[in-house]
Amino acid sequence: MESLKLSIIIPVYNEAATLYEILARVIRTPFNKELVIVDDGSGDGTVEILRDTNSLKASLSHHAEAAFDLKTLFHGRNSGKGTAIRTALSAVTGDIVLIQDADLEYDPSEYSALISPILEGKADVVYGSRFLGSSHRVLFFWHSVGNRFLTLISNMFTNLNLTDMEVGYKAFRTDVLKNITLRSSRFDFEPEVTARIARHGCRIYEVPISYAGRTYAEGKKINWKDGFHALWAIIRYNVLDVEPRAEKRANEEIQPFAAVSHSKSLSGKRPLR
Repeated sequence: MESLKLSIIIPVYNEAATLYEILARVIRTPFNKELVIVDDGSGDGTVEILRDTNSLKASLSHHAEAAFDLKTLFHGRNSGKGTAIRTALSAVTGDIVLIQDADLEYDPSEYSALISPILEGKADVVYGSRFLGSSHRVLFFWHSVGNRFLTLISNMFTNLNLTDMEVGYKAFRTDVLKNITLRSSRFDFEPEVTARIARHGCRIYEVPISYAGRTYAEGKKINWKDGFHALWAIIRYNVLDVEPRAEKRANEEIQPFAAVSHSKSLSGKRPLR
């Protein structure tokens, strides 16, 4: 898989305290990769760290397990996670896109498990799941209830059987993610992208992931208002703002990712399933 390139989108907002550590953990992963970091209007010193790209890359090189590139993009004001992801997509060049939050809640050492179904030709999209039995920090009961409720409602509209729609750890074949419409600005990215890929008939896998959630005192940003935004997004992107269903190809032979021609399967010309 020497030719594989992983694009890791990292939306950042006021994460100066954890930024270097998460980048170092990402750099340690044994994949050729590009880090596409989008600062979303931070005001805590994050911008200053990212502006000095050469120094940052030189410092991170000590942790490198494989070749990496560093791209930094900036929003003049806070516009939300969904907007940051859309900004980053314009700059990605890898074969697989993975979204990584900058708050240390998700562990980059689990990248191999997250992308394996794509590499094996089983999936176009992979969701991590905090509810499939891996280790997790014990925190908020009502957050867990809210996540499960939103997943249930989303599943009712999409006819999927996901266990964790709201998870922040998702991996996509790049051509899949670039060929769907994305409009969401905030954390409603999660229900929107789920609705889009379900509508296109993408092959979706879930894998268990660990989760080291943080408290509000430690900087957690999502709150109960985002739950209502997510509920509205489920209705909007499954009922009011939908794309035509992609045609499924009959009797298609599914090949492992490594066996598929890079120029034919990853150029964006391959039809979505």
